[in-house]
Amino acid sequence: MERAALMTGIPQAEESAFDEVVRRREARVLRTAYRIVGNWADAEDVAQEVFVRLHRHGLDFAAEAALGSWLYRVTVNLCLDRMRSARPVEPLLEHRDGAASAETAVLREEQKRRLMIALARLPAKERAAVVLREMEGLETAEVAEILGSSETTVRSQISRALDRLRGWMEER
Repeated sequence: MERAALMTGIPQAEESAFDEVVRRREARVLRTAYRIVGNWADAEDVAQEVFVRLHRHGLDFAAEAALGSWLYRVTVNLCLDRMRSARPVEPLLEHRDGAASAETAVLREEQKRRLMIALARLPAKERAAVVLREMEGLETAEVAEILGSSETTVRSQISRALDRLRGWMEER
């Protein structure tokens, strides 16, 4: 089945087509949401809502890139909405690695914990820009489109955010 055809009229399409889209994209949506909201429970709620909206709207995407951009845009917007309406919560990290040694695992988890705490200190738009560009590897133009900003604004947000993150990570 062609990728673009997967999304043609989801409510009328076979559930297996929708399930395939979820299977291929769920991890990326969940990872992006986690990096923005800072905890797995909220990230899972956001990811679920992203796919509920995708199913409800039955969107028809002409290309795989259009689907990816739409998913990122909805994910970021839902994360920003959740962050506006929720009280700040310290990020929760789950142990998810196959480290060769216990010491390496502990050090890696501590570094992740510190990074998530530092990310949580950033303003929401800066955090979203950093996650999409630096962690998800999107091009600046894609990030600008998703955030509804100019490329110059995104570059400025990322630069400012990375400077802050470096400072906070070096504090300890």
